[in-house]
Amino acid sequence: FSTLITPEFDAMKESGELDASMKKAPMLEVDGKRIGQSKAIERFLAREFGFMGADSVEAAQIDQLCETVIDFKNAYQKVKGIQDATEKEAAMKKWFEEDLPANVALAEKSVPPGPGPFLVGSKVSLADLVWYAFLAAPKGFFDNAEGAKASMDKCPRIKASTEAVAQIPELQEWL
Repeated sequence: FSTLITPEFDAMKESGELDASMKKAPMLEVDGKRIGQSKAIERFLAREFGFMGADSVEAAQIDQLCETVIDFKNAYQKVKGIQDATEKEAAMKKWFEEDLPANVALAEKSVPPGPGPFLVGSKVSLADLVWYAFLAAPKGFFDNAEGAKASMDKCPRIKASTEAVAQIPELQEWL
């Protein structure tokens, strides 16, 4: 892992070192092979470190739950992008009081049956980490952290998952 400074980044783009990532960051190099795109890297690492479930069906269920978060983020960006201040304020209020809780409740229904507290299977997966980062992490996705956390109040599986992830000591050290 390294942090790039602008001249170094520009030189890498010019030399073709970032072609695999379409001349953008992030880019991961493994055994001389380059991988671009953050979600491809995320899933590659999840597979490598055992966070993609016990079999291909669990991997697909994990993908499904991760893609659901992407859909919700895209919907939120539309609200966040409203230019008129009054309209935006009303839309944000509605998002956190109505839309996000309703969406999270729909996602809760899509969680496969399992022993819990994790969303898929019997151990922590990428889906658990993604939902934690989305709704419960201290420096998570939303500016309105309380509104995000409240959205899962009526969603016991998602709430249990985020609470279980919050208890992972290695994660807390990293945060």
